[in-house]
Amino acid sequence: MTDDLTPVIAASTRWLLAAYPAPGGALSRALAEAQARQAVTLAATLCYPTCVDVQLLHLLAPSGSHRLDRLTGCEPRPDDTAWRTWVDETVVSWAACLLADPALAARATRAARQAVPASEHHTTGGLRRLTDPGERDTEAAPLLRHPDLLEDIAGLHRPQLMGLLSIEGAELP
Repeated sequence: MTDDLTPVIAASTRWLLAAYPAPGGALSRALAEAQARQAVTLAATLCYPTCVDVQLLHLLAPSGSHRLDRLTGCEPRPDDTAWRTWVDETVVSWAACLLADPALAARATRAARQAVPASEHHTTGGLRRLTDPGERDTEAAPLLRHPDLLEDIAGLHRPQLMGLLSIEGAELP
């Protein structure tokens, strides 16, 4: 059984970019994609820190995008649904939290580096666009980084992320 998160990362990134598109231009789209991919990769690393966790994900399947689509008012085309089965709701929610708050993303990066064993499958390097976005990064992803627009999605699983990161005031269900 595979211990690769690539399908979940790709589908969850694609979903974020479809729900919160970048303004016109190839550079803006590329920068927005880099930021979304970094957030999703970090969220997936925190959510599935070991190879066993990833294998269980593949065995049980991710949650899909149905609830996320409903919350954002997205109506997928009938021919655009196969990849949506690989979207992981918790990963997308955590990624939205990280995109909306670079300080939280920096804290999550530190936590991931400490918590994930070096021998495991994930990497948390190269997350500067997520943790310290420049002016061009911010301009390229105004919807993707807007806390108010992300709140419905971010709020779904924020308490679990805050609990994982041991941030005061976190409530676990």
